[in-house]
Amino acid sequence: MCEEKVIYKYKEVYEQLEHTGDVYIKAYGGNLISLLENSGLALFDTMVNVDRVECSESRVVSVEGFDLENLLYRWLEALLILYYSENLVCGKITINRLEISRENSELTYRIEGSACCEKFNSHKHEPRVEVKSPTYSLMRILKTENNWIAYFVLDI
Repeated sequence: MCEEKVIYKYKEVYEQLEHTGDVYIKAYGGNLISLLENSGLALFDTMVNVDRVECSESRVVSVEGFDLENLLYRWLEALLILYYSENLVCGKITINRLEISRENSELTYRIEGSACCEKFNSHKHEPRVEVKSPTYSLMRILKTENNWIAYFVLDI
């Protein structure tokens, strides 16, 4: 496997890895819930300085997927819709519920969380790059001995 070249690191929550045309993220979490929260934070920190986002509005975000990668993709997509539909940027993301259910041999993963948001202000939030969508390119979720790691690419 190739050596990862870190371009940017944010508070031990995620790193941006070298990629030719898009943004390649490596997110961390002590458990699956914190991994998904940190992945959402990485999405918004790619677009703006999340340290400057105040929690003036809150939104409930719920998604389901047929595997962990699909769940991550849909989670990032739902969070990005907040930006494009309501012009909201998020500085804190909390998952309140994670459910895994089985019907016959099919698993379904569901999460429900809340996003603390604020209307985007280019003077306050330091715009970075515009993310078009998450992708399945290079996406994988790994469980290590000490934590969880997600790799994913954001199309810019």
